[in-house]
Amino acid sequence: MSYQHVLFAADFSDEALKVGERAKDIAEKCGARFSIIHVVEDMSISLGGGYELLPVLPELPDETLLRESREALGALAEKLGRTAINLWVVNAPSTKEGILGAAKEHGADLIVVGSHGRHGLALLLGSTANAVLHGAPCDVLAVRI
Repeated sequence: MSYQHVLFAADFSDEALKVGERAKDIAEKCGARFSIIHVVEDMSISLGGGYELLPVLPELPDETLLRESREALGALAEKLGRTAINLWVVNAPSTKEGILGAAKEHGADLIVVGSHGRHGLALLLGSTANAVLHGAPCDVLAVRI
Protein backbone atom coordinates (compact mmCIF):
# COMPACT_ATOMS: atom_id res chain seq x y z
CA MET A 1 0.00 0.00 0.00
CA SER A 2 1.22 3.46 -0.82
CA TYR A 3 0.48 6.24 1.64
CA GLN A 4 0.23 9.96 0.90
CA HIS A 5 0.33 11.38 4.44
CA VAL A 6 1.80 9.62 7.49
CA LEU A 7 0.86 11.06 10.90
CA PHE A 8 3.06 10.03 13.83
CA ALA A 9 1.44 10.52 17.25
CA ALA A 10 4.30 11.29 19.65
CA ASP A 11 4.01 10.91 23.41
CA PHE A 12 7.61 11.87 24.40
CA SER A 13 8.20 8.52 26.10
CA ASP A 14 11.65 6.95 25.95
CA GLU A 15 10.44 4.78 23.07
CA ALA A 16 9.00 7.64 20.97
CA LEU A 17 12.12 7.90 18.82
CA LYS A 18 11.82 4.21 17.83
CA VAL A 19 8.18 4.69 16.83
CA GLY A 20 9.04 7.89 14.99
CA GLU A 21 11.80 6.14 13.05
CA ARG A 22 9.27 3.56 11.88
CA ALA A 23 6.82 6.26 10.79
CA LYS A 24 9.57 8.23 9.03
CA ASP A 25 10.79 5.14 7.16
CA ILE A 26 7.29 4.39 5.87
CA ALA A 27 6.80 8.01 4.79
CA GLU A 28 10.13 8.03 2.96
CA LYS A 29 9.47 4.72 1.20
CA CYS A 30 6.07 5.94 0.04
CA GLY A 31 7.18 9.49 -0.79
CA ALA A 32 4.48 10.62 1.63
CA ARG A 33 4.12 13.81 3.63
CA PHE A 34 5.22 13.27 7.22
CA SER A 35 3.62 14.97 10.21
CA ILE A 36 4.13 14.63 13.94
CA ILE A 37 1.44 15.44 16.49
CA HIS A 38 1.52 15.66 20.26
CA VAL A 39 -1.72 16.10 22.18
CA VAL A 40 -1.89 18.05 25.41
CA GLU A 41 -5.09 17.00 27.13
CA ASP A 42 -7.24 19.92 28.22
CA MET A 43 -7.60 19.31 31.94
CA SER A 44 -10.32 21.93 32.34
CA ILE A 45 -12.53 19.89 30.02
CA SER A 46 -11.50 16.53 31.53
CA LEU A 47 -12.49 17.50 35.07
CA GLY A 48 -16.14 17.71 34.10
CA GLY A 49 -19.11 17.75 36.45
CA GLY A 50 -18.90 17.48 40.18
CA TYR A 51 -15.96 19.86 40.47
CA GLU A 52 -17.95 23.08 40.41
CA LEU A 53 -17.01 23.87 44.02
CA LEU A 54 -13.27 23.80 43.36
CA PRO A 55 -11.56 27.18 43.46
CA VAL A 56 -11.08 28.72 40.05
CA LEU A 57 -8.04 27.09 38.49
CA PRO A 58 -5.72 28.85 36.09
CA GLU A 59 -6.35 27.81 32.52
CA LEU A 60 -4.97 24.36 31.94
CA PRO A 61 -2.84 23.58 30.06
CA ASP A 62 -1.02 26.86 30.37
CA GLU A 63 1.18 28.42 27.73
CA THR A 64 4.30 27.07 29.44
CA LEU A 65 3.17 23.47 28.93
CA LEU A 66 2.23 24.12 25.32
CA ARG A 67 5.55 25.91 24.65
CA GLU A 68 7.54 23.06 26.25
CA SER A 69 5.60 20.54 24.16
CA ARG A 70 6.39 22.48 20.97
CA GLU A 71 10.08 22.56 21.92
CA ALA A 72 10.11 18.82 22.69
CA LEU A 73 8.36 18.09 19.39
CA GLY A 74 10.95 20.15 17.51
CA ALA A 75 13.76 18.27 19.28
CA LEU A 76 12.17 14.93 18.38
CA ALA A 77 11.87 15.99 14.73
CA GLU A 78 15.57 16.94 14.74
CA LYS A 79 16.52 13.54 16.15
CA LEU A 80 14.52 11.97 13.34
CA GLY A 81 16.54 14.04 10.88
CA ARG A 82 13.46 15.77 9.55
CA THR A 83 13.06 19.52 9.49
CA ALA A 84 10.63 20.05 6.61
CA ILE A 85 7.66 18.37 8.24
CA ASN A 86 4.44 19.43 9.90
CA LEU A 87 4.65 19.63 13.69
CA TRP A 88 1.41 20.05 15.62
CA VAL A 89 0.83 20.48 19.32
CA VAL A 90 -2.90 20.13 19.84
CA ASN A 91 -4.99 20.92 22.91
CA ALA A 92 -7.93 18.49 23.01
CA PRO A 93 -10.28 16.87 25.53
CA SER A 94 -8.47 13.54 25.01
CA THR A 95 -5.41 12.27 23.19
CA LYS A 96 -7.63 10.11 20.98
CA GLU A 97 -9.78 13.07 19.93
CA GLY A 98 -6.74 15.20 19.18
CA ILE A 99 -5.11 12.55 17.00
CA LEU A 100 -8.29 11.57 15.15
CA GLY A 101 -9.29 15.20 14.62
CA ALA A 102 -5.91 16.06 13.11
CA ALA A 103 -5.95 12.94 10.92
CA LYS A 104 -9.33 13.90 9.49
CA GLU A 105 -8.56 17.61 9.16
CA HIS A 106 -5.22 17.10 7.41
CA GLY A 107 -6.07 14.00 5.36
CA ALA A 108 -3.69 11.51 6.95
CA ASP A 109 -4.06 8.03 5.49
CA LEU A 110 -1.79 6.32 8.05
CA ILE A 111 -1.54 7.04 11.77
CA VAL A 112 1.49 5.58 13.57
CA VAL A 113 1.28 5.16 17.36
CA GLY A 114 3.29 3.32 19.97
CA SER A 115 1.68 0.41 21.77
CA HIS A 116 2.87 -1.04 25.04
CA GLY A 117 1.08 -4.35 24.43
CA ARG A 118 -0.64 -4.28 27.81
CA HIS A 119 -2.57 -7.26 29.11
CA GLY A 120 -5.20 -7.90 31.74
CA LEU A 121 -6.83 -4.93 33.43
CA ALA A 122 -4.91 -2.34 31.41
CA LEU A 123 -6.13 -4.01 28.24
CA LEU A 124 -9.75 -3.90 29.46
CA LEU A 125 -9.42 -0.21 30.30
CA GLY A 126 -8.07 0.47 26.85
CA SER A 127 -5.20 2.57 25.61
CA THR A 128 -4.60 5.44 23.27
CA ALA A 129 -3.46 3.06 20.54
CA ASN A 130 -6.62 0.98 20.90
CA ALA A 131 -8.85 4.06 20.97
CA VAL A 132 -7.20 5.46 17.84
CA LEU A 133 -7.42 2.11 16.07
CA HIS A 134 -11.16 1.84 16.62
CA GLY A 135 -11.97 5.43 15.71
CA ALA A 136 -9.57 6.13 12.86
CA PRO A 137 -10.76 7.12 9.40
CA CYS A 138 -7.62 5.50 7.94
CA ASP A 139 -5.03 2.78 8.53
CA VAL A 140 -3.30 2.63 11.90
CA LEU A 141 0.09 1.11 12.64
CA ALA A 142 0.63 0.29 16.31
CA VAL A 143 4.37 -0.13 16.84
CA ARG A 144 5.10 -2.43 19.78
CA ILE A 145 7.43 -0.83 22.29
